[in-house]
Amino acid sequence: MTDALTYVVFHLAFVVPALAAVAVLRRVRGLDEWTRTLKVGTPVVVVLAVAYTTPWDNYLVARGVWTYGEGTVLARLWWAPVEEYAFFVLQSILTALWVGSLGLVDVSGASISRRQRVAGALTAAAVTALGLAWVLQGGQTLYLGAILAWAGPVLGVQWAFGWPALVRARKTFLLGVLAPTLYLCVADRVAIDAGVWTLSETYTTGVLVLGLPVEEGLFFLVTNVFVVQSLVLLRWVYAAPAAAVPAPLRRFVRPRTTRGEGVPR
Repeated sequence: MTDALTYVVFHLAFVVPALAAVAVLRRVRGLDEWTRTLKVGTPVVVVLAVAYTTPWDNYLVARGVWTYGEGTVLARLWWAPVEEYAFFVLQSILTALWVGSLGLVDVSGASISRRQRVAGALTAAAVTALGLAWVLQGGQTLYLGAILAWAGPVLGVQWAFGWPALVRARKTFLLGVLAPTLYLCVADRVAIDAGVWTLSETYTTGVLVLGLPVEEGLFFLVTNVFVVQSLVLLRWVYAAPAAAVPAPLRRFVRPRTTRGEGVPR
């Protein structure tokens, strides 16, 4: 138990200030080419993040993959603390606003062939298969495998949809993912040291990177990848629907040319 740091205090000390900072940065930068993408994409990403992560997170808490210190959480919804659900929302918005503050190369020239779609899907399927193998093996690979098995289907959809566009926007992608990932890893290390949550030695590998369990770093990495890839791909849809979207669906994503949206930079 810790009197100094609870899950709510963690949000107030680390997540909320970072969110406020990137919101100000986004407003100051005022990059119009992201405006439509953020307005549409951010709510969608938040809803999907909560819906997709909730059963996975509750399963791992129920298994005892991690536990919370006595008195560090306000209440629980199913097995997970309510602060956990708040984190799903706050992290998604934090990363979305951050990537919306970055410049983006023109993705309108990106295209993807059927063979490339298959390659993207198969690569993600391999990630899923490896994760499932580690989950079934149990023991110390359970948490690591659960992350990969959970991440694989989302990566499969995104990579099959348009991984060449992600490659084209690789500088934005890398900076968009790495900055919030590193920040949240530091914050997570503080929370673990303070006893807000504790990872089970039974279900984790024990591998540490600068004192942080490798599984925690991987979790932040893949969740930020989900958000950034979603926004970059949506930006591609708006910029070049003929290349990004199958013909029967193109009428739903007609490009706009106002305020910089859909116009190559």
